[in-house]
Amino acid sequence: MKPGNKIGWMSKRKIGVLDTVENKYYIFCEGKKTEPLYFKGLRDQIEKNSIYKNTVFIEIEGVGADTIKVLEYAEVYVKRNDIQNAQIWCVYDKDDFPAVRFNAVAQRADYLNSAESSVKYNVAWSNQCVEYWFVLHFDYYDSDNDRRFYRHYLHEKFRCIGWTRYEKNNEELFQILMENGDPKLAIKRAKKRLQHCEGCTDADAVPATKVHMLVEGLAKYLPEDIRSKFI
Repeated sequence: MKPGNKIGWMSKRKIGVLDTVENKYYIFCEGKKTEPLYFKGLRDQIEKNSIYKNTVFIEIEGVGADTIKVLEYAEVYVKRNDIQNAQIWCVYDKDDFPAVRFNAVAQRADYLNSAESSVKYNVAWSNQCVEYWFVLHFDYYDSDNDRRFYRHYLHEKFRCIGWTRYEKNNEELFQILMENGDPKLAIKRAKKRLQHCEGCTDADAVPATKVHMLVEGLAKYLPEDIRSKFI
């Protein structure tokens, strides 16, 4: 299995022994650019909070594989590196992948979590794409449109706030959304949309996202002035 693009935060050498860290997050992203860059921006803000220095470990990896393969990659990584006492997050999109493959990720995660283990597997999917999560920073949207709509929407929104266009490889993506959008409202909108999709399979919940669950979980480590923008 080819390694993805890894964006680690604290190394064992830097913090001593990794096992002593209370909060460990391993984030495996389907894409190699957009999602890793977004979470890198979030992690960079967390790193500014001296309160949690040496108590939080965040590693981000762009796997470059789709749906169930992201989880499979994470499983191999956990076993190969003997990961203990950690949260594993798989970030992936529905896109045009078959419903059975998309639904299988959460099903597999539930199965893994049913075993006695200190490792917890979580899913942070978007249906159809992660851009839907970005759109929620500006508006509540519940129409089942093709993912190209969300990118067109973001192109127009980014132009209005001074950027030429929305780009998937923008290293300032997290900062732009935090400063020009409303992360707290985005979380509320994502929760509201999931409530409307209650009873649906993951593949049938469209548009919807669970990325906010990971964002909300990490937001508690942000510096206080930034944290208030999220929770």
